[in-house]
Amino acid sequence: QVQLVESGGGLVQAGGSLRLSCAASRSIFNSLSMGWYRQAPGNQRDLVAHITTSGSTNYADSVKGRFTISRDNAKNTVYLQMNSLKPEDTAVYYCNGFNSVVHRHYWGQGTQVTVSS
Repeated sequence: QVQLVESGGGLVQAGGSLRLSCAASRSIFNSLSMGWYRQAPGNQRDLVAHITTSGSTNYADSVKGRFTISRDNAKNTVYLQMNSLKPEDTAVYYCNGFNSVVHRHYWGQGTQVTVSS
């Protein structure tokens, strides 16, 4: 079992920045592709950013140029740097890890990000 623990959420004004972190409990992290999802009230959970085991990234169109996903395999941690935040970025952000060998997803508990206008 892999546990994912997010941190770094909070309240920020529009135009500000936050960095989210997600730490994995096991060294299996290196074999997981990682992603950040978000869910606003009444909405579905959507993919924000994704990074493969080799470091390739992709982003939702709404965050391209503002958000950056990265990973530090030595620390079993994935990050989401969020710049130029907008009120519409307000949501609970979830860390996800996917093991393609056993086709299993792992989820963190979520961290709230609130952007005030």
